[in-house]
Amino acid sequence: KDLNYFKNDVLSIGQVIRIPEMYTKEEDMVMPNYINYTVQRGDNLYGIANKYNVSIDTIKKDNALTSNLLNIGQTLRIRVPMKEETQIEECFGPDYTPPDTTQTTTYTVKKGDNLYNIAKKYNTSVTEIQRINNLNNTSLSIGQVLKIPTNSSTNTQPSNNIYTVKSGDSLWSIAKKFNTTVDNIKRKNNLSSNKLSIGQKLNI
Repeated sequence: KDLNYFKNDVLSIGQVIRIPEMYTKEEDMVMPNYINYTVQRGDNLYGIANKYNVSIDTIKKDNALTSNLLNIGQTLRIRVPMKEETQIEECFGPDYTPPDTTQTTTYTVKKGDNLYNIAKKYNTSVTEIQRINNLNNTSLSIGQVLKIPTNSSTNTQPSNNIYTVKSGDSLWSIAKKFNTTVDNIKRKNNLSSNKLSIGQKLNI
């Protein structure tokens, strides 16, 4: 109801509604530790589960078993407790590197051009042109094609709230916090999936 801004429980046939994503279960927030167990004659899932204090369903899930039948010599992955549990963060992915969203145009270097004049012409800076073109110096060649920023920080005004992703965040929870939608956040930040990284900065 919160996600769809419903004020009551009434639905209409054909109505399109949003469904929140499934969150990580509490028991799955710990990185499991496994041992390998080789099935012996007389073994069954009940006995193995009881021996290692784990459920039959967990053994079947961890080993992609579709039935309770076991084969002698079969190797099973069995969860066992660890002295120190490794916590899994709700936000997955590598350290976040913000994408370069600078809008650019191209410019072909002509005789007599230099970076200072080009920067002045396009209301940007020499440093910004060097950065966006990976230039180590100010030397230019006639015919060289440069990318020129058209939305440099000198002529754009901030219009968004900036939110830094924390452990446990999801797009749905952030959207709810700021009274917006997941689609709006994804569109503003050019996100192609719902995955977030801790420390990632989002335009809200």
